[in-house]
Amino acid sequence: MSSPKIRSKTKVLVTGADGFIGSHLTEELVRLGYQVRAFVMYNSFGSWGWLDKVSSEIKGNFEVFSGDIRDPNGIRQAMVGCDKVLHLAALIAIPYSYHSPDTYVDTNIKGTLNILQAARDLGIDRIVHTSTSEVYGTARFVPITEEHPLQGQSPYSASKIGADQVAYSFYASFNTPVVIARPFNTYGPRQSARAVIPTIITQIANGRRTINLGAVSPTRDFNYVKDTVMAFVAALESGDGLGEVVNFGSNFEISVGDTASLIADVMGIEVQITTDEARLRPKGSEVERLWASNDKARDLFGWQPCYGGAEGFRRGLEETVAWFSQPDNLASYKFDIYNI
Repeated sequence: MSSPKIRSKTKVLVTGADGFIGSHLTEELVRLGYQVRAFVMYNSFGSWGWLDKVSSEIKGNFEVFSGDIRDPNGIRQAMVGCDKVLHLAALIAIPYSYHSPDTYVDTNIKGTLNILQAARDLGIDRIVHTSTSEVYGTARFVPITEEHPLQGQSPYSASKIGADQVAYSFYASFNTPVVIARPFNTYGPRQSARAVIPTIITQIANGRRTINLGAVSPTRDFNYVKDTVMAFVAALESGDGLGEVVNFGSNFEISVGDTASLIADVMGIEVQITTDEARLRPKGSEVERLWASNDKARDLFGWQPCYGGAEGFRRGLEETVAWFSQPDNLASYKFDIYNI
């Protein structure tokens, strides 16, 4: 880990800082003593997304830059004076990518290109580019290592494969100092209700005992957001990993159906699950199995999950349920609407 003195002299740009993982990451970087510039999506409401909700000791201790990742001039301005970049800004909803794929190319591929071009010109010390486990598609072998073939089973995953390849090409062509971080399914406070864990929790917390879900047989490797954040910090502070892809995963596999049962148990409720056809992916697009090997993250960055295994997953769910069950937080979610 970097020393407090080094951190206090280091300015980090976090793109997607207004989102789920980005807001938690921004908070942690501030706590660690970094100078943080949070890049948020410009909007006419002046909203900073989840950064509007951060704790009082964090507010006022980071800089905000409003812009659009698709705008190369704005990105360049945001990066001036920064030493390192954590690039999380992306469109991530898989169902939305089925009918608006253009926006995924513009945001995920061209947005990443904008980051890389500016970083190369400005001499940024280190860029951690965010990939996704979706690029692997349905596992051909488990646990999934970084050598697993890439399979674009949705326009979203295809756009992220493209972004990852652009990031690697800048390392290979120009020696741009890029690390490609590949988180598996992150969950926790502030996550969008389009994701399965908040979908289950918000329905139960609002009194439903019959839960609407899509496919329940696929398996996932869920990672609590605190673990994902610390993986990003480890990647930021390491001197290793340039030009490398590194999985951030718990090395624990569980089905969506068993996850729903575990959440119900944590909440002390018995539920039934019904299949909502609108929530099902096209047959060839569903990723049936994800299970991460995290050996490389341990070996390169010294990172291991604190919420790993069945026991850690339950602890993470307990913390997540506690956050969503707070009335002010629960009121922010439209549990009765399927939001793609």
